[in-house]
Amino acid sequence: MSAKTSISKSNTYQDIGAFWDEHDATDFGGQTEVEFDVNIQSQRRYYSLDKHLALKLRRIARARGISEETLLNMWVQEKVSQSKDADQS
Repeated sequence: MSAKTSISKSNTYQDIGAFWDEHDATDFGGQTEVEFDVNIQSQRRYYSLDKHLALKLRRIARARGISEETLLNMWVQEKVSQSKDADQS
């Protein structure tokens, strides 16, 4: 790490940690006004996938030029749409 941090002026992670062990973020709250939006509607769920299926998924996604996540979501959406139970939730 070569650059100093803006508040602690530290050069190493250890020095940054030591600085924040002795200081509180409220000590520096007046320096910067921050605004941000939070989208609480967005959620992700993670499911385990068999190692061999994951490797096949990766190969197919690469061949199609899309991410593994996109491919998996497309396939699941397709299967959910085909399911007669899909309209019950």
